[in-house]
This record gives sequence, structure tokens and C-alpha cells, in this order.
Amino acid sequence: MTLTSLCRSVGTLILLCAPGFPQDAGKPVHVVRASGEATVTAKPDRAQVTIGVVNHAPTAEAASEQNAAQTTQAFKAVKDALGAKGEIQTRGYSISPDYEYPKNGGTPKVTGYSATNTVLVTVDDLSLVGKVIDTATQAGANNINGIAFMLRDDQSYRTKALGEAALKARASAEAIAKALNLQVIGIAQAESIETRAPQPLMQAALAARATTPVETGTLDIHATVNVMLEVR
Repeated sequence: MTLTSLCRSVGTLILLCAPGFPQDAGKPVHVVRASGEATVTAKPDRAQVTIGVVNHAPTAEAASEQNAAQTTQAFKAVKDALGAKGEIQTRGYSISPDYEYPKNGGTPKVTGYSATNTVLVTVDDLSLVGKVIDTATQAGANNINGIAFMLRDDQSYRTKALGEAALKARASAEAIAKALNLQVIGIAQAESIETRAPQPLMQAALAARATTPVETGTLDIHATVNVMLEVR
């Protein structure tokens, strides 16, 4: 797996008199505060595809029966395509009336019923994502909401981003202190903020094709660390 890091630091040139910190002989503690940011970029190794089957029929019972038959066929095909390299989890099931609304207002009329069954398919082999989509649609699935890419374990990337951000923050604070002829005597406070960039999403078309193309892209794990160094 390839891994690249993009880091930048933001220094806030502030010299604070912080009476809330422990004091020596009644003297306030002086601090310098700075922030550091780091972004670690990684290739995803897991995908989740939301697949559904929607049926319309004159009655709720007919819609339910049609949906059950079509869903069983579609989801079985997906399971066979996945094998041991993923799993399927039911996300929702509903039956609701379809309405026709008069153009000039008035009471809407029930024209039939819709049955919807949706599952979340987790794929741990990204080379199978296109095959899963194609298999599902060919077997009767008619609602592909999209694909979300992610990492099975992002702890090492989070740790790296935090570490780089902390180093940047401390370096900036020490540079500020040095420029002001101040001596750093300790770390008064440190806090972190972690964010993840939006996951790459893809809307899958239902048009017939040999294989649905899927580009995984990359994921960004971003961290910001704020440090406060005690100086004198």
C-alpha cells in the first residue's frame, strides 16, 4: 500500500498571561501557543455498496411477494459473488402506498404500493466491487445508491497524522519563543482535532455493460494539534 504525507503548520503568534495556570511566587505563567496540521493520504482497502430492490404492485401483498422473490434472487447472487471476501447486512425494509395527486388539488388517491428492501454490502476485495454491482443488477436489484471507500484499520494513519501535526505545532511554538528571546520550560497544554475528508463516492449506472468501472481514489486523514508551551 502506498502512503504519502502532506503536512503544513499554522503558528499563532500569541504570548499569553494565563493566571489560570499554576503560579510561582504569585507570578503569572506566560505561554506561547501554536497549531500544527498534517494530512496523511492512503489508498482504501474496503468498499461499501448500498443495494436495493424496489417493486410496485396494485396491492401491498403483491408488492411484498414480488419483492421477496426478486430480493432473494438478487442478494443470493451477490453473496455468491462475494464468497468469503465480504458480507451483506440488511439496512431497511418498507412497504408504502403510492399516491396520485389531483392537478387541481383535492384528496390524493392510492394507486398501488411499493416494497423496498435494502442491504449494505461490504467488500474487502476492491477488485470485486464492479462485479458485485453487475451481478446485483443482472439478478434483479434496481437501486444502487452508491459506493463508499474506507480503511479497515485507520489507526496507524491517524497516529502518523497526529504525530506529524504535534511536531509541527511544537516547532512553530518554539520558533515563536526563540524569536521573542523566551526560554521554553515545559508544555502547558496540548489538544488534538481529527477529521476525515469526505469518502470518494460513485453513483453506479444501471446500463448493461461488461464490467462496471470503479476507481477507488485515495482517502485523507487530517489532524490538527494545538500546543501551549510555558515560557519565561
